[in-house]
Amino acid sequence: MRPDASSGWPDLIYSVLKRNNVSQVGYVPDNGHARLIALCQQDNEITDVVMTTEAEGPGLVLGATLGGKRAALLMQSSGVGNSVNALTILKSCAAPCLLIVTMRGEFDDFNPWQVTMGAMTESTLKACGFLTYRVERAEDVEDIVTGGCNMAYGNNLQVAVLLAQRLIKRSKGAH
Repeated sequence: MRPDASSGWPDLIYSVLKRNNVSQVGYVPDNGHARLIALCQQDNEITDVVMTTEAEGPGLVLGATLGGKRAALLMQSSGVGNSVNALTILKSCAAPCLLIVTMRGEFDDFNPWQVTMGAMTESTLKACGFLTYRVERAEDVEDIVTGGCNMAYGNNLQVAVLLAQRLIKRSKGAH
């Protein structure tokens, strides 16, 4: 049975990753990605890699690429700021990368510390050589993530899909 987009967008992203033969997923634990992380952890065909910092992600992607595998990274917008230098190597090496970013510092965020990096995330990723696609509505998740996979894995490009905070519906106290 196909998940409902309004509540099952993590399941839709997971199904797109599976259809695109992504076999490694790296992440720093994040409540916004909790359901997607759980799905990847339960899948014996996906190696889930808990990173201590987002800057480890590009190394994971390069290793997967050199090993003939596909990797995706899950991070929060603040994690983009933590990994700028490392992200730039992916373009130089023509390593395909799909980055799924849960946005912070946007609509009704409870944490003012997230606002600055949230506002800079898209331009920062573009400066690092990433194409960026933004998802505002749950019904667009599957189409945009599929397009991102096609661009990344079909053309050896670096693609970031930004999941708007309104989509995530992060509540006070959620991290």
